[in-house]
Amino acid sequence: MIITSWNVNGIRAVIKKGFLDFLKKEKPDILCLQEIKIDDTARNKENFDFPNYEEFWNSAERKGYSGTMILIKNSLSKKIISKKIFSNNEGRVQIIELKKFFLINVYFPNANRELSRLPYKMEFNKKLLKYIKSLEKKKPVIVTGDFNVAHQEMDLARPKANIGNAGFTDEERNSFQEYLDSGLVDIFRYLNPKKIQYTWWSYRAGARPRNIGWRIDYFCVSKKFIKNIKNSYILDKIMGSDHCPIVLKIK
Repeated sequence: MIITSWNVNGIRAVIKKGFLDFLKKEKPDILCLQEIKIDDTARNKENFDFPNYEEFWNSAERKGYSGTMILIKNSLSKKIISKKIFSNNEGRVQIIELKKFFLINVYFPNANRELSRLPYKMEFNKKLLKYIKSLEKKKPVIVTGDFNVAHQEMDLARPKANIGNAGFTDEERNSFQEYLDSGLVDIFRYLNPKKIQYTWWSYRAGARPRNIGWRIDYFCVSKKFIKNIKNSYILDKIMGSDHCPIVLKIK
């Protein structure tokens, strides 16, 4: 099974930039998307078509903001036991249950440049972790998405210049560590302890061509599920968003 995750920074925008070609070429079994930026009213007016995939939408109430979506191959959709949304009017969390694990698609809050949403993010992280651990009592979990935090200094190109900035505050990094301390594993870092690779680049000052980026998109899995993981990697050559897709291969 191949699970891919991608913050597309607007589903309509990324479709115009080759998203359907990406889908046809990569053929993920499940594709988790964040920041789809389309509310239900606008979505219902559009004719979205993702061949061979079933759609699971979770739009924010606010127009053009946040939101998540999961695309599931039609051949796999019959094996989905349940679909849930973790209550939030910003459309940030989706859960699907399969026979052997829960898959949780998350668009974590951005603390904002002035850190005005940092308290909200900390509370969100805490409540979500509690919910994740309740699911884990039943079966292993895979949590993926845009966490909006670089965990270690090696996870961003300019750590010293960004200390205390949104995405690299002590509070956010410690909160991510709490997820790991709870028994979840950052599987890319587990498999690649020293590899420098990023998943997000600012649109400013040619950051992406110069690879001045951050690794803020993750797959975190239950420790007991590690034996089922074949590989995890970053598709940093894929364009269409300020983020790139990340991939998890399950045996």
